[in-house]
Amino acid sequence: MVDLKSAMVNKRAHILVYGRVQGVYYRSYAEDEAQALGLTGWVRNRPDGRVEAILEGEETAVREMIDWAHKGSPSSRVDKVDVAWETPTGEFYDFHVSFGY
Repeated sequence: MVDLKSAMVNKRAHILVYGRVQGVYYRSYAEDEAQALGLTGWVRNRPDGRVEAILEGEETAVREMIDWAHKGSPSSRVDKVDVAWETPTGEFYDFHVSFGY
């Protein structure tokens, strides 16, 4: 039997976003964009001022989200985005803002 959910998850990216990305609705806009692209995972603020996200989904959608991450929300200023490609796990059922660290 084929697990359709894991079959659709073919890419996973772990991103760190640098710049003025906290307090400017970056996470909220990221959540909306990721959901529109059909991605799963999470986005959260880090104590050091960066924003971190795990993105899982079809490769085209993951790459579109990474492109969006370089622009960010209207009030943000993105200086740099680090991307680490990882093995997808299929562990997520949606994309959401995470408040824990």
